[in-house]
Amino acid sequence: MKKLRILAQATLALALGVALAGCGSDENTGSSEPSTSAGSGAFPVTIAHKYGSTTIPKKPERVVTLGLTDQDSVIALGTVPVGAVDFFGERPFGNWPWVKDKWNPAPTIVGERDEYQVEKIVGLKPDLILAQYSGMTQEQYTTLSKIAPVVAQIKEFPDYAAPWQDMAKVIGRALGQEAEMDTILGAIDDKLAKVKADNPGWANQTAVVVDPSEPGVYAAFTETDPKAQLLRDMGFKLSPEVTKIGGKENAAVLSAERLDVLDVDRLVLLASDKTVQPRVEKDPAFAALTVAKEKRTTWLTYTDEPPVGGALTFVTPLSVPWAVDQLVKQLQ
Repeated sequence: MKKLRILAQATLALALGVALAGCGSDENTGSSEPSTSAGSGAFPVTIAHKYGSTTIPKKPERVVTLGLTDQDSVIALGTVPVGAVDFFGERPFGNWPWVKDKWNPAPTIVGERDEYQVEKIVGLKPDLILAQYSGMTQEQYTTLSKIAPVVAQIKEFPDYAAPWQDMAKVIGRALGQEAEMDTILGAIDDKLAKVKADNPGWANQTAVVVDPSEPGVYAAFTETDPKAQLLRDMGFKLSPEVTKIGGKENAAVLSAERLDVLDVDRLVLLASDKTVQPRVEKDPAFAALTVAKEKRTTWLTYTDEPPVGGALTFVTPLSVPWAVDQLVKQLQ
């Protein structure tokens, strides 16, 4: 239970920007658009990012991923990272249903969120370090660049706000497998298009994803958050009011007085464990919502089976197809 509380706190901290440690640099070079200096699969490859540009001289063989979900995109392309950061401490890396058969061997854990253990990274002798879904700072980038080529966050988006497809494409370029990643993403696009076609009514419904795991806190995810973006890609409309309240953050923190913005057509609630639902449903402010009265709510947990909340939080080329299958069953 303690680990689950920590997970909820960590997820909320990420959502509210507390754990984001990005800092800009006036010395950036290169354009904000990710780019390569050669064709797909060719090396050397040069990729522009938040802190300038990085050249990868040859196809990487020992990859360390420092973005919270970057490992999934790497594995989707057939490479198992030698090192990764720990996002969900409650579940070992190999246990997620969308990836459990693909981790062989398991990675060395080299940090937690945006705190990296440089000594461990050095010991792994990486030839590429990826930090897409991350809050890597300029100082961390400079330090890690002395170890291996580092591909930092996409410059044109705030930390943790780049579309998951864009991050996957950058990783595909970095591994020299841009065409392979395009094929994977194309198959996912086809799957989402079929979901839309099979559920045309969703186009007229507004949906909000909210995490009420912390007592008294309702974190509603804005249109910049991957969880909300996935519902949009499945055909739902997103709430402009939630995005307006959230401002530059990827979640709007709602008090009891503003829970009215959650009174939408469909409410997807992510919880740290199954004790959250009965507590929230007893909250008078929540119980007064029409969406709650009419049971137009879908409750998901991060780690309880099936861990759909975890899949929604990852939002990667591996987790999205699995999450979509689970969500369709629960939302219809």
